[in-house]
Amino acid sequence: MDVAEFCERYAVERKGTNSLKWDALDERFGDPDLIAAWVADMEFKAPEAVLDALQKRIAHGVFGYSFVPDSFYEAFINWEKQHHGYEVKKEWMRFSTGVVTALYWFINAYTKPREAVMIVTPVYYPFHNAVKDTDRKLVTCELVNDNGFYHIDFDAFEKSIIDNDVKLFIQCSPHNPVGRVWTEEELVKVLSICKKHGVLVVSDEIHQDLTMEGHKHIPSAIVCDGEFADRLITVTAPSKTFNLAGLLFSQIIIEDEQLRTQFDEYVKTVNQTEVNILGLTAAEAAYRHGQEWLDGLLAVIKHNYEHVKQHLHDAAPEIIISPLEGTYLIWLDLRNVIDPEKTKEFIQDRCRIAVDFGEWFGPEGKGFIRLNMATEPRFVELAVENILSNLGR
Repeated sequence: MDVAEFCERYAVERKGTNSLKWDALDERFGDPDLIAAWVADMEFKAPEAVLDALQKRIAHGVFGYSFVPDSFYEAFINWEKQHHGYEVKKEWMRFSTGVVTALYWFINAYTKPREAVMIVTPVYYPFHNAVKDTDRKLVTCELVNDNGFYHIDFDAFEKSIIDNDVKLFIQCSPHNPVGRVWTEEELVKVLSICKKHGVLVVSDEIHQDLTMEGHKHIPSAIVCDGEFADRLITVTAPSKTFNLAGLLFSQIIIEDEQLRTQFDEYVKTVNQTEVNILGLTAAEAAYRHGQEWLDGLLAVIKHNYEHVKQHLHDAAPEIIISPLEGTYLIWLDLRNVIDPEKTKEFIQDRCRIAVDFGEWFGPEGKGFIRLNMATEPRFVELAVENILSNLGR
């Protein structure tokens, strides 16, 4: 399916639908008329198979307590094996209403107040919040920025763990916002350091299906034939892949029995709800029948990214665009063209774009912005046009 066909079939107007991305612009940015390029969801309908499954469930008319059927486990396990080479077992799986909620659970289940939890920055800002909100010590290790390409300083990473007696590391794989798909070599180094120092790893792999050509997501749980899986928790969801965030359904994978028991003992103190039946229904349909839709989406993301890259490179080569290996979020360094203190004034007030500002992801992100590519090309084209026309003033 090409870009034009995908957009014709699935693009939809979201204004007036209680959309956080579009209808909360006034509340979040103080201006209701911006181009919404911030929060990570899409202007595209879910796959037809998802809508059909939901409509069938709704037609039944009953939304009582439900459990996770074997058919869902089969669909998800097959997806993981076929797409990522990860053979998940049913007994390893748990569920939450979202990845961010799960992060809070993990921190509370596996660490104590004021113990150290580490992240590598710039990184998705709820990682920061989850650590601070739970009264843990936030330890950050800054990624090395090599002209827009980011990598981990493994010596600094290990030193941060030792100096702060880190108990838990939250990994973002693929990494939001810098767009990295970590290589197996990088994952081996990170996981080896964590194992050496007894650090539990939580790997947020929600963007696992959203990788660009030439880059392959490797689940941390299968690195070195699963050598690190006994001190590792994986959390993922269909929400980013298939635009289902509002249905509140995500998967947790815990291979180690002792870690599962510890998790279960904690979670029963804070969560006594059953799974969201509509989220479950949508997820199963997506994992069974969503491949063609996903292929079309990836074509749109690539098209939009190439448009940004080409036009900014030609007209404003001083803007540094981090290579998009994974996710649908691009990271732009505007510091060579705009005073970092004036990023909001330029991007929001003059260019009329609502973005995730770089400093939200860590102080080293000041002067950067994150732009969402999972949208209709017309929005991306207008955003680029506005940036270039205002740079020329």
